[in-house]
Amino acid sequence: MADADTTVAELKCAMARFVAERRWEQYHTPKNLAVSLVLEAAELLEHFQWRTDEEANRYVQQPEALQEIADELADVLSYVLSMANALNIDLSTAFENKLRKNEARYPADQWRGRAH
Repeated sequence: MADADTTVAELKCAMARFVAERRWEQYHTPKNLAVSLVLEAAELLEHFQWRTDEEANRYVQQPEALQEIADELADVLSYVLSMANALNIDLSTAFENKLRKNEARYPADQWRGRAH
């Protein structure tokens, strides 16, 4: 699977199949999935905790570190996909709607190069 040729629907189906094969649907409640998603995001954050921006930039150049970060991102994505499946949310539509809201809230001509 590669980003260039894998759809969100295919990822959601793969995740649903993984969960179903283990009969984990009973545990995949919105609350449990939200908690798990935050915990996995925190594990991702641990890779950068206490590092300056410069140190973090050097750290991500290490193949082993990058693989560990990729694993954490995959864990986060797994829970995002599972939550979308559990709540029957079309992620592409949700993303597009949120992007439009953000475009209206942060017009490019007013926010270009600004973080605050």
